Amino acid sequence: MSADPSAPNSSARREKKAAAGNSILAAIFLTVLKLIVGLVTGSLGILAEAAHSLLDLVAAVVTFLAVRISDKPADHEHTYGHGKVENLSALVETVLLFVTCAWIIYEAVRRIFFATIEVDPSVWAFLVMAVSIGVDISRSRMLYRAARKHHSQALEADALHFSTDIWSSSVVIGGLVLVWLGQNVFPAASKVLHRADAVSALGVAVIVFFVSFRLGRRTMDVLLDRAPDGLPQKLRGVATEVEGVLGVGQVRVRRSGPVFFVDMTVDVDRDLPFERTHSIADAVEARVQSIAPGADVVVHTDPREVERETMAKRIRAVAYRNQMAVHNIGLHEDKGRVFVDLHLEVDDHLSLQQAHEMASHIEKDLRQDMSEIEQVYVHLESRGTGIGDGLDITPRESELVDKVKRLTDEIAGPSRCHNVRVLRHGEKMSVSLHCHFEQELSIIQIHDLTSRIEERLKKNIPELDRCVVHAEPASR
Repeated sequence: MSADPSAPNSSARREKKAAAGNSILAAIFLTVLKLIVGLVTGSLGILAEAAHSLLDLVAAVVTFLAVRISDKPADHEHTYGHGKVENLSALVETVLLFVTCAWIIYEAVRRIFFATIEVDPSVWAFLVMAVSIGVDISRSRMLYRAARKHHSQALEADALHFSTDIWSSSVVIGGLVLVWLGQNVFPAASKVLHRADAVSALGVAVIVFFVSFRLGRRTMDVLLDRAPDGLPQKLRGVATEVEGVLGVGQVRVRRSGPVFFVDMTVDVDRDLPFERTHSIADAVEARVQSIAPGADVVVHTDPREVERETMAKRIRAVAYRNQMAVHNIGLHEDKGRVFVDLHLEVDDHLSLQQAHEMASHIEKDLRQDMSEIEQVYVHLESRGTGIGDGLDITPRESELVDKVKRLTDEIAGPSRCHNVRVLRHGEKMSVSLHCHFEQELSIIQIHDLTSRIEERLKKNIPELDRCVVHAEPASR
C-alpha cells in the first residue's frame, strides 16, 4: 500500500487555509455591503444577494473548519483519514442553499402578487453589484486554483458558490435596469417593470437551486462511496496492460475528501515465485496512481491456472479416462495451432503393435476433446510392470558401485552420489541411487541432470538395463 495520502505537507495546508480564510473575508465584505444597499434601496434582488452572500459566509466558515480537520492524518479510530469532513461540509452548504432558495422564492412571490414595495435603482445599487461581481471573479478563481491543485471538494464547492454569484448578480443588475427604465423611460409600463426586481430574485433562486442540486448530488455520491464515473473501467484497463496480469477481478473505488482509495484484485500465474508476484502488484499500483495521483491503492493477487496448465490437466484427464498414464507433457503453439508432446507409459509385455494402437487411440481422443490441438506426438515408455528375480548384488559389486558414483559425481558434483543399489535381472542389471542437488535448481534443471546421469551410466555400463536417480536437496 502506498504512503498515507491523507496527511498533506505543511505547504499544502497553508495554501488551503489561506484560500479558505480569504474567502471568509470576501464574504463578510460583500454581505455587509449588499445588506446596507438592499435596505436603503428596497431592492429584493439585492437583499436576495445579501442573503446569498450571508450563506456564502457561513459556507466559507464551514469550508475553513473542514479544511483544518480534513488535513489531520489517519489515526486508530479513523483509519481512512478525516477527508470525509470536506464532503460533509459540502452537504451542509447544500442544505443552507436550499433554505435560502425557499426564502427568496417566498418573498419574490409575495412582492409580485400580494405586496407593492418601491425599489430605488440608484447608482449605489448598480455600484454594489458591480463590486460584487469583481470580488466574486477574483475569489472564485483563487478557490478553483487551490481546489484543482490540492483536489479539495470543500474548496471546489466554495468556488462554485462564488461562480454562481457572478451570474446571479448579473441577473439582479438586469432587474434593476428594468425597474429604472419603468421609472424614467417607460412610465406607462412601470407597474409591470417594477416587478422585474422580484422576478430577478426568482432568477437568482433558480440559479442557486440548480447549483445546490448538482452540488448535493455530488456530495451524496461521495458520502455513499459511489465510484466516480468511468474511473473503475480506466483502472481495470491500465491494470490489464501490466505484464504478468492474467485478468482483473473486483475493482472498488471510494473517495474521502481529496483522496481516492482503490482496492483491486488481479489474477496471476499460480506458479510464479513470490517476488515476481509482488513486483506485478507494485507495477499495477504504479499504473493506478498514474490515473489517480496520490491514491491509496491495495492490490490483491489471486493465483490462477494459466491456459497451458489447464490444457495439460485436460490431457491428463483424457488419459485417465482411458486408463492410461502420461507424463512429460509439452505444449507448443504456432499461429493458433497447438502441438502436444507426451510420454505414454505402457506395460512391458505389450508388443509394438499393441502399444501403437494405444498411442493412436489417445491421440484421436485428445484431438476430439480439444479442437485446438493440431498434432500429438507420443513417446512410448515402459512402466516396468514385469516382476523379475531382482537379486541384490550390491555387496559384491563394489567396483561397479564406485564407478556409478564416479560417473554420477562428474555431472552432479563431488560427493553427491550415495545409497547405490545394484540388482541383477538375468543377464541385465538395474541401478538405483540417491543424489544431492542444489536447492535452488528448478524441476526442469533437475530432470535434465538426472537424464544425463542415466544416459552416461547406460553408455559406460553396457549391461545396465534400468537406472533410477532419486534427487535430494543438498543440505547447507
